[in-house]
Amino acid sequence: MQPTSDEPQQPVPSETAPTAHEPKPPTPAPQTLPQPVGLGLAQWIGAGLKVAVCLPANIRSATPSTLQLFWLIALSATVQIGMARLEVPGEASFQLLGWLYPLSTTGFMLYLVWASLNNLRKPQDPLSPVPAWFGLWSVAGLPMGAVGVMFTGLAARDQLPDWLAGGTGLTWLVYSLMWVWLMLVAWRVTAAVTASRSAQTIVIIGVLLIEGFASTQLDSRPWLADYVDQEPGGASESQSLALSQDVFEDQQALLTQTLAAVTTRQSGRINVFGLVYAPYAQSVFVRESAMVSDVLHDRFGAQGHVVQLVNHPSVTDSIPWATNQNLRASLQAITRQMDRDSDVLVVYLSSHGGSDFKLATQHPPLEVAELTPQMLRNMLDEAGVRNRVIAVSACFSGGWVEPLSGDNTLVMTASDSTHTSYGCGSQSELTFFGRALFDEQLRQTYSFPNAFAAAVPIIRQREIEGHKDDGFSNPQISLGSGMLSVLAQLERERKLAQ
Repeated sequence: MQPTSDEPQQPVPSETAPTAHEPKPPTPAPQTLPQPVGLGLAQWIGAGLKVAVCLPANIRSATPSTLQLFWLIALSATVQIGMARLEVPGEASFQLLGWLYPLSTTGFMLYLVWASLNNLRKPQDPLSPVPAWFGLWSVAGLPMGAVGVMFTGLAARDQLPDWLAGGTGLTWLVYSLMWVWLMLVAWRVTAAVTASRSAQTIVIIGVLLIEGFASTQLDSRPWLADYVDQEPGGASESQSLALSQDVFEDQQALLTQTLAAVTTRQSGRINVFGLVYAPYAQSVFVRESAMVSDVLHDRFGAQGHVVQLVNHPSVTDSIPWATNQNLRASLQAITRQMDRDSDVLVVYLSSHGGSDFKLATQHPPLEVAELTPQMLRNMLDEAGVRNRVIAVSACFSGGWVEPLSGDNTLVMTASDSTHTSYGCGSQSELTFFGRALFDEQLRQTYSFPNAFAAAVPIIRQREIEGHKDDGFSNPQISLGSGMLSVLAQLERERKLAQ
């Protein structure tokens, strides 16, 4: 039945319209992440020191605040800089770049830890474990650094015990134990922030590789020794030569007197003559020049046969200048007194050297041209001397071997053509090469080749102890076949003479 227009119409409820009695769904409460456990700064330092002695650090889910991490890093840097000062005896200056340079690996270290640990985080974890790892690592490295500084400081002062300084098996055992300690600390630090064995293994291997690279390739130091070497009368390395007309005239007269004092050879034996050339005004080369001259006098009977040419304000009134002109004049004067076919001429060069194989010269304000191996070869050929023993104590001196080599020539250099030599600082008594070869080995033998062979491993060990950071100098030797019999005869004669 259809409703009539007089009956009221009832609205038909919609299927989507809410009913008055239907409750609204509850609004979900905001989900809160667990807050990290807080530790005080002293607790973080204590945890780092526990890790340093390979004990577990129970930091739970703690992470340092931004300010705490800053103070942990600042504390570590301050202590490291202070300890490094003990590595350098005497006066020293802080070098900002020398401190920052090895820290260039920190970015690689942080990326390694982040990449290893980040994927292990759970959604409910509040923060990355990287800050906790870095904070612990900064403190945990301090005891290892202190032990390293102790060894380095003792070596710099020549106070290491013989069993540790001699390159023995015990030396390498101690060195290996330091690396084992490093790996144990890396494990304890990583285990404090993750239980994942795979992550711990990756971090340990990565830390070992990064630290190994840094120790071999980035071994710069935040403190540099102040090389101000006092001379008799108060002169120092920075003092310049005082040039005047009198100085020039006195030097010319001194050269004439020195060359006139070269005595003639003694018959019946091989005579040794020497020319020692030190063109760089630095005290270590003055001392080395005197030492080599003494060895030639005392061991090879060369009294009256040796000429020294040295640039330094302290010897201006006693030794002729080391210039190329004086070198040529000295060679001519020496060879006039010797038998050029049977006697032996020893030429010793001591200076800094460059990768262009030029022997460095410095004697300000006097300008002196640098010496090259070809220039020396030409001078020796002009002088007509046959039997030559040439020793070059300078960086990159291996570049002198080929130009000077010959059938009747022995060439010995302090390094190969791509490496520096060592021991040429103003506080050095002698260069490593001159000290080992002449001052030590040639005082025990009359054989130049044998002395060189014995000196090389000594130089290598001293460079390791001195933390030479650009690789072994690798001294070179070239012995001509015609020189073998001459040196053998010289050795026999010197043994009979003693």
